[in-house]
Amino acid sequence: MSTQDASLIDLARRYWLPVYRPRELVLDHGRGARLWDTQGRDYVDFGAGIAVNGLGHQDPDLLAALTAQAHKLWHSSNVFYTEPPLKLAQELVEASGFAERVFLCNSGAEANEAAIKLVRRWAAAQGRAPDRRTIVTFHGSFHGRTLATVTATAQPKYQEGYEPLPGGFRYIDFNDVAALEAAFAHGDVAAVMVEPVQGEGGVRPAAAGFLAHARELCDRHGALLVLDEIQCGMGRTGTLFAHAQDGVTPDIVTLAKALGAGFPIGAMLAGAKVAEVMQVGAHGSTFGGNPLAAAVARVALAKLGSAAVLMNVERQANELRAGLAAIDRELGLFDEVRGRGLMLGAALAEPHRGKAGAMLDVAAAHGVLLLQAGPDVLRLLPPLTITDEEVAEGLGRLRAALAAFLDDSAGDMP
Repeated sequence: MSTQDASLIDLARRYWLPVYRPRELVLDHGRGARLWDTQGRDYVDFGAGIAVNGLGHQDPDLLAALTAQAHKLWHSSNVFYTEPPLKLAQELVEASGFAERVFLCNSGAEANEAAIKLVRRWAAAQGRAPDRRTIVTFHGSFHGRTLATVTATAQPKYQEGYEPLPGGFRYIDFNDVAALEAAFAHGDVAAVMVEPVQGEGGVRPAAAGFLAHARELCDRHGALLVLDEIQCGMGRTGTLFAHAQDGVTPDIVTLAKALGAGFPIGAMLAGAKVAEVMQVGAHGSTFGGNPLAAAVARVALAKLGSAAVLMNVERQANELRAGLAAIDRELGLFDEVRGRGLMLGAALAEPHRGKAGAMLDVAAAHGVLLLQAGPDVLRLLPPLTITDEEVAEGLGRLRAALAAFLDDSAGDMP
């Protein structure tokens, strides 16, 4: 490590709240699905900033939109109208096929926080007492880090030490139809909140028919269906909205991550049942609908929903699956590869479970950056525009890294 890098990393250790454990490298710039660190080493990006950089790095259309808006207006607040967020809201409604109104914010957690508040406000408008406004979520889910969204996240490791947590949530097993039906037995459910593909929970897609069954139960019991597409939306699974593959119409959808393709933005889309529930003063955001973010998101939305990008998702997903299968045939590392589109999880087989983080360190040393979904799953979320050459290079580096990891592990055995 260079003296300059060591100095920069020391700044993080001294001044950041120590809630992260970054890889021991300093990234400097990127192009497409490649990144370079400050020492000039290149990496194939199989993580895309946790599914954020859907169009890769330095997309020229995004750069043009950001630059043009930067020369006009950066911020005005929602006390005044500006064109970019108004046009973005219209385009989101038209692209969704179900929404009537949009709330713009800055992150996925804020989008989910708005969705939770909208559910509760809708239930109150229906005359339901506070104890009849329960939101059902699923073990393995991840909905954010605010106090309400971390409570909606049915993973104790994210909640520990933040008690007392807000009430009004019920946790059940994902893809368990019987548990879902039983969750409504109390007569207090106001909404079901679910990711069409769980990300942090191990890259687990909703089983065939599960979301449709959730929709039918919500309709039968007078509840809302809220779909968290913050990670799996915006083309990631091969359709602009992930739920299009499940044949359901939601009441609320939340978006973030790739919506801004690297520029922070979030959105909550509200369908007919809830579009008019929140009126003046019911919710807000100082930076929500920022003209810079909205100008970039308009371009990202158009490109991520294009036939060219979605066709590339399908083609490269097939290539990645084939490449991972070849690696597994040689090295015997995986129990299964699951997910949809370019949202893939390689679940580690015994005796390799618990070692995903260590594998990521070795992969970075071999020039490929990827993620984990818990200690047992390698998670691949490359840019949706990744090329044939980048996929092939990344798979080659990943194979070399995993082989080296196994060799090192064998050398450590007594």
